[in-house]
Amino acid sequence: MTLLNIDLAFIIEKLILIIVIVVVVSLGIALYSTWGERKVAAWFQDRKGPNRAGPFGLFQPLADGVKLFFKEEIIPSSSNKWLFILGPAIAMMAALVTSAIVPWSSHLKIGSRIIPLQIADVNIGMLYIMGVTSVGVYGIMIGGWASNNKFSLLSAVRGASQAISYELAMGMSLIALLMISGSLSPKTIVEQQAGHVWYVFYQPLGFFIFLVCAFAECNRTPFDLAEADNELNMGFHQEYSSMKMGFYLFAEYINMFIASAVLATLYFGGYNLPHFIFNPANHAAYPNVIALVGFVTLMVKIICFIFFFMWVRWTIPRFRYDQLMNLGWKRLLPLALFNMLVTAVVILWLKK
Repeated sequence: MTLLNIDLAFIIEKLILIIVIVVVVSLGIALYSTWGERKVAAWFQDRKGPNRAGPFGLFQPLADGVKLFFKEEIIPSSSNKWLFILGPAIAMMAALVTSAIVPWSSHLKIGSRIIPLQIADVNIGMLYIMGVTSVGVYGIMIGGWASNNKFSLLSAVRGASQAISYELAMGMSLIALLMISGSLSPKTIVEQQAGHVWYVFYQPLGFFIFLVCAFAECNRTPFDLAEADNELNMGFHQEYSSMKMGFYLFAEYINMFIASAVLATLYFGGYNLPHFIFNPANHAAYPNVIALVGFVTLMVKIICFIFFFMWVRWTIPRFRYDQLMNLGWKRLLPLALFNMLVTAVVILWLKK
């Protein structure tokens, strides 16, 4: 009976954490990233941006969501109906489940129970992220093909080839980091940076490669060739309307949010502040306060990266497709291999 109660309590804890992280944090930040994007664009273009729906336009994302939800749903008669529906569902699901292995803070202590603020602490967490990110490409490919539109199909092929190309360099840059940390667990990587130098200072080139590849994986400017309006008439979601198109749009912002969380976790210490937040005395005396401070710290780092994503979008023009592929195969991949070899040589030299 005691074991049953423990298992039930564990399940309830995880369900609450999933609701908070997946629904509130991921979807909430993705929703208001659309407002932030418009405000940043307005700032760069010397205008006001959203300012009608609520104070400072804060209700604009809710108005957009309601509009998408109640718009007429159109499925082209020549499309493959079930795959047409499956495409945005895969894109949205793959974007959401990547948040499962991100350590959002240390832990909460309620009574005698210790509750880790991480949905799943798996020892191959970074491999999980790479795998789920790869699955997200199927949402783009299936949606573009099922639309039975030549522009959508061409966009889907572009998106798939772009993702495959940049995943290689991203994986190579990640291998160099894993050589230093000796672990695939995001939680372990964060703990190793607690009170020490962040990994961005050990792997500046690896961080730069990972950052550029994150832009490409999220289909963000200047790597948004799959959505080049002037060439492909909106790209792979051209035939979509209502919430199906909304799923594709939200998936991009959720991917940007998760990419920012992963960058902060791997290279910028995750949820820790230097020396203070991981002081054992503070952990023992104020575990819940420390967990709250850690969560806020991580969210500040994530928001800074999201702002950088938006800054780049409204500053740098889009590449040509041949430039995009050349950068991935002829520049970033050799640089990632070079970084990995140099890291291996330095580690072996230090061990002597």
